[in-house]
This record gives sequence, C-alpha cells and structure tokens, in this order.
Amino acid sequence: MSTAFYFLMQFSILAYALVGGVFLAFSDFIMRSLAQTGGHGGVEAMQVINREVFRWVFMTLFLGMAAVSVAVAAYGGFGLTGPAGALIMTAGLVYLIGCFGVTVFFNVPMNEALAGMETTSGTAREYWMQTYVPRWTFWNSVRTVACVVSAALLLLGLLWMTQSQSTTA
Repeated sequence: MSTAFYFLMQFSILAYALVGGVFLAFSDFIMRSLAQTGGHGGVEAMQVINREVFRWVFMTLFLGMAAVSVAVAAYGGFGLTGPAGALIMTAGLVYLIGCFGVTVFFNVPMNEALAGMETTSGTAREYWMQTYVPRWTFWNSVRTVACVVSAALLLLGLLWMTQSQSTTA
C-alpha cells in the first residue's frame, strides 16, 4: 500500500467519525430540543439548518467521503485479499449505503418537504411533530451507526493489514 493511500485511509477513519459525530448530536439532543419548541420554532430552525449545511465544512466532508468511500471499497475489494480487504471494502460500502444512500433516499426528501412549508401553518406543525421528527431522527440514527461502523471497520482493516505485514516481514 502506498504511503498516500495509507494516509488517506487514516484520514477516512477520522472523517467517518466526524460526520458520525454531527449525526449523533442531531439524534441525541438537537432534534429533541427542536421538537420541544412546540413545532413552529423547530420547523423554522430546521429549515435554516438545512439551508446552511450546504455552506460549511460538513458538506465537504460528507460528500467527499462518499467519493473516497468508492476508492476505499474498491481498494479493499480488488487491491487486498483476506480479512483486511474484506473489512476495508465493507467500511466503504457501509458509508456509501448506510450514510450517503440513507441521506439521499430518506433524509433529503423529508428536508425538501419541510423546506416548502410555511413555518406557522398547522400542516407544517403536524408534519413536523408526527412525521418529520420521528422518521428523520430514525434515519439520522441509521446514518450515525453507519459512520461509526465504517470508522471501526476501516480501523480494524488497517490494523489487520499492518499486523499481517509485520508478521510476514
């Protein structure tokens, strides 16, 4: 493994954990706090969050790690053999499916539906309390777990690979 790819995988472990940490904050206390606003404040705050998320470091990490995960999965699947390759490949696939895929197919459509609502309407409050908060938080928790699992699998794969290289050297 090249030094550059080794460092990319180390960076990926940290990036998976950072993205997962943001998702954890939302699942753990941010959504619960926004839900306690009675609806209107939570809807407005989440609409602002969903607009602002595109302008910061998080989106660069989130999208960038989708692309990096393709490379990680391909390297694990085609460039390595044995348990290390399987762990590394699985790490990339878990992020792609459990984090990126869940975002695209579940969280984003709910965000788009919420974005089109008038914050003070009864429809928005009902959607917010009955649909958005429980479902969005569930799928966000899936993303959290996927990021943690990706970081752990990649770390284990890297450790397995370096341990097997040191025992054969």
